[in-house]
Amino acid sequence: MERRSFIQHAGIAGVLAAGAAPAVVHAQANIRWRLASSFPKSLDTIYGAAEVFSKKVKEMSGGKFEISVHAAGELMPAFGVVDGVQNATVEMAHTAPYYFFGKDETFALGCAIPFGLNSRQMTAWQYEGNGLKLMREFYAKFNIIHFPMGNTGAQMGGWYRKEIKTVADVKGLKMRIGGFAGKVLERMGGVPQNIPGGEIYQSLEKGTIDAAEWVGPYDDQKLGFNKVAPFYHYPGWWEGGPQLDLYVNTKAYEGLSAEYKAIIECAAAFAHTEMQSKYDAKNPAALKQLVASKTKLVAFPKPVLDLAFKESMAVYSELSAKNPNWKKVYDDYAKFRAEQNLWFRFTEARFDSYMQTAKL
Repeated sequence: MERRSFIQHAGIAGVLAAGAAPAVVHAQANIRWRLASSFPKSLDTIYGAAEVFSKKVKEMSGGKFEISVHAAGELMPAFGVVDGVQNATVEMAHTAPYYFFGKDETFALGCAIPFGLNSRQMTAWQYEGNGLKLMREFYAKFNIIHFPMGNTGAQMGGWYRKEIKTVADVKGLKMRIGGFAGKVLERMGGVPQNIPGGEIYQSLEKGTIDAAEWVGPYDDQKLGFNKVAPFYHYPGWWEGGPQLDLYVNTKAYEGLSAEYKAIIECAAAFAHTEMQSKYDAKNPAALKQLVASKTKLVAFPKPVLDLAFKESMAVYSELSAKNPNWKKVYDDYAKFRAEQNLWFRFTEARFDSYMQTAKL
């Protein structure tokens, strides 16, 4: 009888009676890995997800599997983590996939695209749709296997020195905007800038850029953007539910035991849920504080959203015509998005709309 089958059928009492327990307890080797984050330590939500993951791995392995977490710049630059994992400089990374759209636009589909899936829909596409399968097929080209590990929920639309009142105000706007969304901003007449989170404040303060987006009230307040730009626009139409990913070097992962692989999967799933929970819990109080400090909340005018939507769909059409990797994943993503929006229209959206206007 195989050892695993024996354990399953004998139960723990039978295992102990047979003297097999020591073999089970000591079967796993001690492992020490490194994880490179794309985020600064000051962001306890987004950087913290990797620490939550590392802690859970250590707990579930009885201290045998330890992963040290390193902030952006410690082992490699924020945008160098894909190369780091691909080349086995580190075993793991935690990042926002759309940072790497320059390698292939398909990376963005693993995180967020303008007018894409919200956080619940993204999780559903990954775990119950074809998202996990399709993105893993794509990441295999980079010697990476991924696990969803965090989501911020729908984001704010960023901080602006001047209010965006018309489509004309976007023309020439120098804006720090995350990865792929810059393609759409550029078509709208803006000038996208891809700047790591830890460098945004200085760029905005010095006037190197006119606007910047990061995540939402809790993180934005910690980074101090309200001190250098008074207008806080919403919503972040380019990030309805951006997913963070854990990247693992394929060879390193394949060398793990089945138990350690399961631990990674479970710890990542825990960190995935915990990260969004933090944002949902902390953003309301932070938004109130920002408004109290004279931040001006302003909705994007509909014509601006309409233009952004039009240009986004044009970008996707063009990419489908020239990038087979993109087309394969996006076709499935778009179909899933349409079905989800039909469902949410009759449930979530209507419920939320009513509750947000009800006097509680």
